[in-house]
Amino acid sequence: MSSNRTPRRVVITGMGCVTPLGHELETFWRRLLAGESAVGPVTRFDASTFATNFAAEVKDFDLRAIIGDAAEGHAGAGLGTRFAIAAATMAWRQAGLAGGGAHDPERTGVYMGSGEGSLDYENFFASSLAAWQAETRSVDTKTWAAQALEHMNAVLEVEQEPHVSISHLAREFDCRGPAFNCMTACAASTQAAGEAYEIIKRGDADIMLAGGEHSMIHTLGMTGFIRLTAMSGRRDEMDTASRPFDKTRDGFVMGEGAGVVVLEELGHALARGATPLAEVAGFGSTADAYRITDIQPEGLGAQRAMSAALHQAGIDPSKPDDQGRAPVQYVSAHGTGTPENDGIETRAVKGVFGDQASRVCFSSIKSMTGHLIQAAGAVELIACVLAIRDGKVPPTINLQTPDPECDLDHVPNEARDLSGAGGVDVCLSNSFGFGGQNDTICVKRFVG
Repeated sequence: MSSNRTPRRVVITGMGCVTPLGHELETFWRRLLAGESAVGPVTRFDASTFATNFAAEVKDFDLRAIIGDAAEGHAGAGLGTRFAIAAATMAWRQAGLAGGGAHDPERTGVYMGSGEGSLDYENFFASSLAAWQAETRSVDTKTWAAQALEHMNAVLEVEQEPHVSISHLAREFDCRGPAFNCMTACAASTQAAGEAYEIIKRGDADIMLAGGEHSMIHTLGMTGFIRLTAMSGRRDEMDTASRPFDKTRDGFVMGEGAGVVVLEELGHALARGATPLAEVAGFGSTADAYRITDIQPEGLGAQRAMSAALHQAGIDPSKPDDQGRAPVQYVSAHGTGTPENDGIETRAVKGVFGDQASRVCFSSIKSMTGHLIQAAGAVELIACVLAIRDGKVPPTINLQTPDPECDLDHVPNEARDLSGAGGVDVCLSNSFGFGGQNDTICVKRFVG
């Protein structure tokens, strides 16, 4: 393809989410603006002896209630995959693609940031224990294989693989174009949406389903992060334990869910009568190349990701917009609530926006939803589009003790209504993954 071809414009025409705050857009958005916390005791397993015995779980989820009898075609799908199917169905419907005939399957693709599912722990551990030879302190692999063959379910084992979600989505929505899954930890679904945008922009597809799904609210998932000392240990204050940017923050709170958007080439969307919800204006992706366990202390990788997204969008972060407002009205923070992340992300925003940084609303919805891990970025992107739609910015709740290191406008405790001050026209959504993966998407109000 010629390098001087004019890049195609890409818009969002549909959105869907399954979150701890609700299984559809308006419930999720209403509760987000109300500053409600979804954090509570873990109910999936007995976590009473865990240092962190709380999380933000998705409650009362029923795939059949959302997709009807089509749920039978996804029997055996893991929890995260079921979240993704539900979210994608809602996005597909909002985009006006339900019913068939509105898309060319070979020009329609899927790009997800899907996480691994959970093992069939009871049978897996039982097989391992049955094969353990105490005298030699070794595992008899033949015994293990025989036990596993008898007790474990092959379908469930396949379904816990992270790439399987895209197979379910491709089959459900007849998507035969580009198909990818990435596992860049907490940055995954922002990377998925950003790279799907690039696929459409360069002409390799007209429509992409993009987003992420994940649930790590299981014994090994929780144990892993507890051993990393990354999660909050406020067992007696669990409803306020997620405290991004607060001086007393002590770690993140685990969440789960899925977020999916329909990305579409503008001309294609308009030709079939779709309504653009927002335009994807830029994407930046960088690596820290620093340490596997630490963020680069000045947030240089994060700065480059934000700067790249803004450059693509044609926005100078050092200058007010044409209405005299900040150049970006809302930055959806990665904002995990860990002592390291929040201070470094604050420094990164200052490094990008300079004197304008203090004028930018910069909040973290993880204070309410918990950290959805690979699904976090897509759900936060959806929140940005809703902020543009309504001119309202969601708060960072539980921010009671200001931290001098985190001294920007974190929209503490109450949502901010900007509709009387020109609204919200431009947003950045930040996602920074464990190991130094940095991804930022810039979305703006669609103007034809």
